[in-house]
Amino acid sequence: MDAKQWAMFLHLSQLAGVIVPGLGLAAPIVIWQIKKPQFPELDPHGKMVTNWIISELIYCLVAGILSLITCGVGTLLFIPIAIVAMVFPILGGLKARDGVLWKYPLTITFLK
Repeated sequence: MDAKQWAMFLHLSQLAGVIVPGLGLAAPIVIWQIKKPQFPELDPHGKMVTNWIISELIYCLVAGILSLITCGVGTLLFIPIAIVAMVFPILGGLKARDGVLWKYPLTITFLK
């Protein structure tokens, strides 16, 4: 396999959380760290996915807090978060397959 395929798998591995809770958070980071020495061009993809995972967790935390404050109305925020959590990795994977690093919208940059 080449770097483009690994980059695609890195993005798509976030969807593993649908099958096994928590795996979608760990799998991309594990793939990134294991394959980064072999494929240095994978590093920007790993940083992008990690930034997105952290951002997504923050958005879920805010939605949870708003749910407590607003007696459950904040739970409606989980719907768009769930949608983009499914769509962004697919788009990122498709772009990575073509050799393009796609910046996930709404991502807070922690790792540069």
